[in-house]
Amino acid sequence: MVKDYRKKVGSNTGGIKLHTELKQDFVNANIKIGRDKFYQFLRLNNLLVPKRKNYITTTNSNHMYRKYKNIVKNQVPTRPEQLWVSDITYIKTENGHNYLAIVTDAYSKQIMGYKLDNHMRTSLCTEALAMAIKNRKYPKQKLIHHSDRGFQYCNPKYTDFAESNNITMSMTEQYDPYENAVAERINRTLKYEYGLKQTIKNTDIAKKMTEQAVYIYNNLRTHFSLELRKPAEVHLNPNIKYKSYRKNNVNLLELTI
Repeated sequence: MVKDYRKKVGSNTGGIKLHTELKQDFVNANIKIGRDKFYQFLRLNNLLVPKRKNYITTTNSNHMYRKYKNIVKNQVPTRPEQLWVSDITYIKTENGHNYLAIVTDAYSKQIMGYKLDNHMRTSLCTEALAMAIKNRKYPKQKLIHHSDRGFQYCNPKYTDFAESNNITMSMTEQYDPYENAVAERINRTLKYEYGLKQTIKNTDIAKKMTEQAVYIYNNLRTHFSLELRKPAEVHLNPNIKYKSYRKNNVNLLELTI
């Protein structure tokens, strides 16, 4: 059951999520096992998720484009499509690096738009944002777009496109590993749980793997920050309290728009 679930949803699905999602299957199979005993079972069968080292991503902010202020610092969203976060990550292929731009809803954790290609031009990010705008469910609500200060996000071609769609721009102002934590956490999940960390044969296969990974992430994978619900479900039924990924205790304020 564990292997089948991980094959379908993600190879790095942890014990708590597994026990929650497989509980009914255990009942149907007349298996009586609590969470502690389930952890012992995982350990004895080498099914625990191995710990992985943290890594730091860097951004090229050495450019002359306008850099926007951070207007979401120490604030949290209270509904879907109030705050989107965007980021770019690397995907290795046998022909060289590919790049994946992602736009994620901070409240529901749903990936709203993405684009993978073999370049890192501004158009990569613009196409991801265009998909996100197309997938909006609450187009009349006010929306903030938050990102790092990379040249793609500061390029007027990108900012003008966002602002023409009534999106307010916000950017990180200094390096803080938790400032853009939602975007970076999702990058890690897609890489380590859905095979995007490995060296992929070519861009076409990488695109197919990314499409499948995004579908699973949005529709099948449960999240602790969503009370073990799925992003697509929460996006349409926004009745949870937002949980921040920040490790330090700060008094978080609600967004006012």
